[in-house]
Amino acid sequence: MSHCSGYSDPSSFAEDGPEVLDEEGTQEDLEYKLKGFIDLTLDKSAKTRQAALEGIKNAVSSKMLYEFILERRMTLADSIERCLKKGKSDEQRAAAALACVLCIQLGPGIESEEILKTLGPILKKIICDGAASIQARQTCATCFGVCCFIATEDITELYSTLECLESIFTKSYLKEKDTNGLCSSPNTVLHVSALLAWTLLLTICPINEVKKKLEMHLHKLPSLLSCDDVNMRIAAGESLALLFELARGMESDFFYEDMESLTQMLRALATDGNKHRAKVDKRKQRSVFRDVLRAVEERDFPTETVKFGPERMYIDCWVKKHTYDTFKEVLGSGMQYHLQSNEFLRNVFELGPPVMLDAATLKTMKISRFERHLYNSAAFKARTKARSKCRDKRADVGEFF
Repeated sequence: MSHCSGYSDPSSFAEDGPEVLDEEGTQEDLEYKLKGFIDLTLDKSAKTRQAALEGIKNAVSSKMLYEFILERRMTLADSIERCLKKGKSDEQRAAAALACVLCIQLGPGIESEEILKTLGPILKKIICDGAASIQARQTCATCFGVCCFIATEDITELYSTLECLESIFTKSYLKEKDTNGLCSSPNTVLHVSALLAWTLLLTICPINEVKKKLEMHLHKLPSLLSCDDVNMRIAAGESLALLFELARGMESDFFYEDMESLTQMLRALATDGNKHRAKVDKRKQRSVFRDVLRAVEERDFPTETVKFGPERMYIDCWVKKHTYDTFKEVLGSGMQYHLQSNEFLRNVFELGPPVMLDAATLKTMKISRFERHLYNSAAFKARTKARSKCRDKRADVGEFF
């Protein structure tokens, strides 16, 4: 009965998230549940299909299920294809997100290539379909870029994907002729995702292709820094920093003609105080553009440290940062688990083979939800007490007398 109730309502799995499975479910229970979800991707109800896709995606994001997926990859690819073709916006987004995570689980090889060959043309069609939902096109752009990054062995297919993504985000360039400058539009979110996916693929291109793309885009990308949308400004800034890093990696004496005007623009964004912009957006923008300015002006990158389990990874360049940010967006909270266990991701970030830990070590590392709740409550009380003490002027007066 518990098994039946487990997959009769797939939305319960999507809401509970991977943590429930890690703490309460066994491998057999999980696989039984997933088989039910795979069946439900054929359901007549769009809501049920979407919830089933999200349930599978959550499980695959949070655990390594290579053998299970390997045996059912074509069944899953068929279900995803059907949902992409027949589904509406939310269902298409769920299907594209699942395709992305399946390729991450399978890693580079013939299995991922099969999925990309099956789904690539459909993803491309949705991305370029002006009548499709912007949100669906946005998710498909990210998915297409990530799947191509992982699976494509054909260089012409890589170039074709780059051109597809270029055809989307370069539409923002056209607006620079506007007398009012660049204004955000409903399509901007799609252009941002296409630009970020394109930048990711550029990191695996041959040198000649990188040089060609630099000549085409390096003098046009700065126009996107004037966009009203903060996410577009940030995406353009980070892409510029990465392009400069690639250019200088190929030619140490790389020269950019409009360096002075570019650094002025970056400095203005790093110190932006426009009152009509939201405080959160300004904080986020200033933080990013301080780093972008350092990269462009001084060839410097502020090293970041990512901790996962007993290991740590140092992000010391823009290529690595962009790759990490992309996979983190796709995997969400499952990123740390995949960094520990997924051989493909460990190869991408040069972490070596997975570190084997015994059950006792894993148990000591794991904090229960109850312990985490107590820790967070205590930390919150401590912060509140400290803030109250600082703000209470009467305390200061009392100490003075």
